[in-house]
Amino acid sequence: MPLLSDQTLICRRPAELLQNLIRFNTTNPPGDEAACIAYINNLLTEAGLETTILARDPGRPNLITRLTGQGDAPPLLLYGHADVVTAENQVWRYPPFEGTIAEGCVWGRGALDMKGGLAMMLAACLRAKAENLALPGDIVLAVLSDEESGGDYGAKYLVNNHACLFKGIRYAIGELGGYSLRLGGQKFYMIMVAEKKLCWMKVTVRGPGGHGSIPLRGGAMAKLAQVLQQLEWRRLPVHITPVVRRMLDTMLPVLPDSTSPVIRRLLNPALTDSALAQLDESWQFLDPLLHNTVNATIVHGGHKINVIPSEISLQLDGRLLPGCTPEDMVRELREITGGQFEFELIQHGADPGEPDMGLFDTLAEILRKADPGCYPVPLLLSGCTDGHFFSQLGIQTYGYMPMNLPPEIEVSKLIHAADERIPVEALTFGAEAIYQVLQRFGNLKNIAAEKPDI
Repeated sequence: MPLLSDQTLICRRPAELLQNLIRFNTTNPPGDEAACIAYINNLLTEAGLETTILARDPGRPNLITRLTGQGDAPPLLLYGHADVVTAENQVWRYPPFEGTIAEGCVWGRGALDMKGGLAMMLAACLRAKAENLALPGDIVLAVLSDEESGGDYGAKYLVNNHACLFKGIRYAIGELGGYSLRLGGQKFYMIMVAEKKLCWMKVTVRGPGGHGSIPLRGGAMAKLAQVLQQLEWRRLPVHITPVVRRMLDTMLPVLPDSTSPVIRRLLNPALTDSALAQLDESWQFLDPLLHNTVNATIVHGGHKINVIPSEISLQLDGRLLPGCTPEDMVRELREITGGQFEFELIQHGADPGEPDMGLFDTLAEILRKADPGCYPVPLLLSGCTDGHFFSQLGIQTYGYMPMNLPPEIEVSKLIHAADERIPVEALTFGAEAIYQVLQRFGNLKNIAAEKPDI
């Protein structure tokens, strides 16, 4: 892909930058992020920044650059991933890897997750360099591979092998919060401060095998159906975590009288599920924030159509709330399935502990000034990001890709889906907000003092 002739001005055009990023097909697997990373490397080096490329595999590189600050604050980490999920078997209005601008939006795979956020970060850093911005502390920008398939070639590799690059960093800006969401007639900005943890499991069901022509009752297939039905019909128990309590407590004072009593009932575990049933679809994102969750995703069993299998394995994608352990998940699953199945842990994430909210007020105040009348709130993310790797180094990630979105753009419905897109104006809004973060991230006490009551 040819480089732009006016590299120094692209920081003013984040939509054009995003178009260029989308046009690199970095579908993971296999990823193939090298060409995209090389493009970003050229942008940064032509702007006068020194970069470092680190890779477990040459085709899956990661890029690190540092903007030097005044030393009045610890370094701030900005990170984003260049890989995307597949667009196969999806019907798109505009091709997913052309970066089309139409209907006021940039369309394409990764527009939201997360090449859009990466474009905001790059635009802000390039602008800071071009304008010789007096940064409170150093800015470390990391462009990562392999987030969508576990981070083995990306964040996990860097944390395990190059932790020294992140020495002294307390806070990071990453995906996937900072976007606007209209609830109860109010406009909230959801700033991600914590995320759920992976808890992948397998359950194996067994029964008598036999010839496919002979009717069989109570075999492995029937037991599989029983497990699936139990997972379908019953939620796991309610847990009210501190971050969700804080989120809802922040929202309650500004919600209408018709909504706030139901939201209050959510905070009573005995009433949570009945309260969820009373809320409309716009509030259903809270369901996985109040429960550990599990979804059946992979089934292995049977090898021949005329042979009844005697063993079937079912893989489960479990997600744990902060403070809960894999043992809690297994115990809860055994309770809802009657204790007749054994659940084997495949992989699980570490608990980072309670979030460090020290940068939250700065991020919230930037949004309040950019969009007066809005209400920034802390968010627990139902999925997980590269943030759980950086948390192992004591780094608190804030999901902060600020987007002032129209009601028809629903982030949760467009990520990983057909017609993923981001409004051009939202990109500009986000790039400016992150630039403000670069100016102000060291001024925590003053910003905290300005925080209005909401």
